[in-house]
Amino acid sequence: MAHGSSTEETGRDGLVRILGLPAMVANAVNVIVASGIFVLPAAVAAIVGRSWLVAYLICSAITALVLLSLAEAGSRVSETGGTYRYVQVAFGPFAGALLGVVLLFSSVASNAAVAVVFAETVGEAAPALSGGLARAVVLGVMFVALAAINVRGVRVGARFVEVVTAAKLAPLLLLIVAGVVAMHSAGSVAGGPGAGAALPAAVSASDIGRAALVLFFAFTGIEVALTPSGEFANPARTVPRAVLIALVIVTVVYIGVHLVAQDILGADLARDQTAPLAATAGRLFGPRGRALMLAAAALSTFSYVGGDILASPRMLFAFARDEYLPAPMGAVHGRYRTPHLAIIIYTALAAVLALSGTFRVLAALAAIAALLIYLACCLAVIQLRRRRVGSAGDPFLVPAGPVVPVLACLIMLWLLSHASRGEWATIGVVLAIGVGLYLARAGRMRRRAGRAVELEAAAEEPSRNPAPLL
Repeated sequence: MAHGSSTEETGRDGLVRILGLPAMVANAVNVIVASGIFVLPAAVAAIVGRSWLVAYLICSAITALVLLSLAEAGSRVSETGGTYRYVQVAFGPFAGALLGVVLLFSSVASNAAVAVVFAETVGEAAPALSGGLARAVVLGVMFVALAAINVRGVRVGARFVEVVTAAKLAPLLLLIVAGVVAMHSAGSVAGGPGAGAALPAAVSASDIGRAALVLFFAFTGIEVALTPSGEFANPARTVPRAVLIALVIVTVVYIGVHLVAQDILGADLARDQTAPLAATAGRLFGPRGRALMLAAAALSTFSYVGGDILASPRMLFAFARDEYLPAPMGAVHGRYRTPHLAIIIYTALAAVLALSGTFRVLAALAAIAALLIYLACCLAVIQLRRRRVGSAGDPFLVPAGPVVPVLACLIMLWLLSHASRGEWATIGVVLAIGVGLYLARAGRMRRRAGRAVELEAAAEEPSRNPAPLL
């Protein structure tokens, strides 16, 4: 369908509502299933051993509470900005400004951290590309290519994400199918040779909690996929359906991958914290299988960065439209109808952070920021429902009234209690930037209103003091 077709709906912000259910599901799965799945089974096995399934099911239930709340908020507020808009509509511009800055920080930090993983994976596969300058070139080529794809149109970017998401899931699904066949032939179920050795048979509730905490971070990312809300077709139906379908797909893939890895590697799963799935594929298919899984890891991180650049620059766009940032960032490309300057600036920020190479710091801070975002959005759902907000038709309603978002809020607070003082200090700086942007905007608005009053008074002055007749 060419741009400008009469069947395309254009929103109030000038963006085209063209993203349907397949694009939304693909982007949601893509941003959730990033690099974590390729090391996740080893991390969980090291904590809870053979009790891994309990942690997965608990984490899935926790994630469902959050995603259901986000689904209702997304069906009620359909303007571009995603979670930023939800909080802004529910609690006003000040809360929206704070949430928006936290969301932007989380997105850029996550993008940069995953980009670093991509560069390191490429360097492991091709040692000649692991040096400082070569690594910078790899990152630069990737960011420039992905920015160009997304500037050319949301349809192009969405199709790219759909293709790479399918390509990323294909080797994982192949691993699951081949592993299940091997397990059936050997008559084993998550037991593999030596599976019981070095794995605790009984674990405590705190161990399960720690494992669920690790898994929860692996399920984050849906807020990024919700950001281009102004480009969703029929958001009241698309958002909740896409979120729930994505959760089911991700849960099945995660459990299937761990089941196979546990059975094939046994106790070795907990020991291989670098590339457990590559080791699993190596035992199933030989060296070619290991190489395939390394390629899948590179593709996974690459597609995450691409999906994030499809969605997150809309945060800068929304901020500029709301006058928190310079107006040019809110420009829409005359031909491609995309926020091209926001995409370029966002990509440049992520590239700078990625080149710094501080993966662990960026990943930890991004996770804490994501928890704050979820907490604010779950509170927003309660407020949006109380005010009966529904800008795009009949909204999706979370069952059991406020029970789901309230439970989600309690869980978020529990998880946030594990953050360190240093991490909270950094988040405090981010929030201070949000306060500064809000106060600067408020000052501009007051000055603008004052000038308008002065102009109006000047215009009325001649009528109050008519010139004397000669």
